[in-house]
Amino acid sequence: MSRANDKSVDSVNVGAFLAAAALPAAIAVLALYFFYKSPVFLTLNNWISISVQIAALMTISIPFAILLMAGKVDLSVGSMVGLSGVVAGLSFPNLGIIGTVVVVLAVGLAIGLLNGFLVGVLSMSPIIVTLGALTLMRGLAQWLSPSSLFGFPEAFTFIGYGRLLGVPILTWIMVSVLALGLFVMTRTPLGRHAIAIGVNERAAYLVGVRVKLTVMLLYGAVGLGSALAGLMTIARINSAPSGTLGVGVELSVITAVLLGGVPFTGGKGSLLRVALGVWLLGMLSNGLILMNIRTEAGLMITGLVLVLAAGLDVLRTRRG
Repeated sequence: MSRANDKSVDSVNVGAFLAAAALPAAIAVLALYFFYKSPVFLTLNNWISISVQIAALMTISIPFAILLMAGKVDLSVGSMVGLSGVVAGLSFPNLGIIGTVVVVLAVGLAIGLLNGFLVGVLSMSPIIVTLGALTLMRGLAQWLSPSSLFGFPEAFTFIGYGRLLGVPILTWIMVSVLALGLFVMTRTPLGRHAIAIGVNERAAYLVGVRVKLTVMLLYGAVGLGSALAGLMTIARINSAPSGTLGVGVELSVITAVLLGGVPFTGGKGSLLRVALGVWLLGMLSNGLILMNIRTEAGLMITGLVLVLAAGLDVLRTRRG
């Protein structure tokens, strides 16, 4: 009987080790493959380029991951990026750079808090609420600006291409968001409360966690992160096409977060692993471009990665 128990424990330990090592191993294998196909892939300049490409995605994925750890989801992040870009483009002439940034972040926070109120306080389905918000915000963005906006102030677009101490400003913003997320999860009650809600919302309430307020704050953080990502994106591309800006971002975020080991049911997760998941998607996109792979093929490969991430989520859930 003891030997059987030992074998069971060993099996669990091996499974846990393989699950933990899968993502770093995938990154290493992918890096070597792309380096073999295009030696420029492993150069410092190219990796800095990847960090710029994933900066907006990381900025959304960090608060999104914390929200998912609480067992909630926000499918409207892509449309929030689009709406933020349009609001910014329309606001620059009248409000200037600082005023525009404040307004855009306030809009993102307000919409996030509204989603949180509907989900956390009124107990509405997070999928239905945020799908509705996705459609509503995309329609609003196209109504506000049927055509693409461009020609933003030079001091603003500098954020998209400028550097500080040799590192792109967008990369600094991304790292700051990641550091803030890690601080929240390790040093504040909000992080512990998010995990508790994901494990058992009723039990969390009974031990004194303010579930409704926590859910609202988490949705507010996602809205704020999405608005910031929208500003980062338009600063980089110097345009805000209302019909396409942010389209598909929610799928990339979900893929990265699931790859990072956060289960769709919530209750656990690691932001560092989520960051690795975002980096893997960035490497994949960058490597396919270097190999001159057609956009359609890239979309199919990304879709396969999403299915793989969902499969890993199922395996982790069963093992748990």
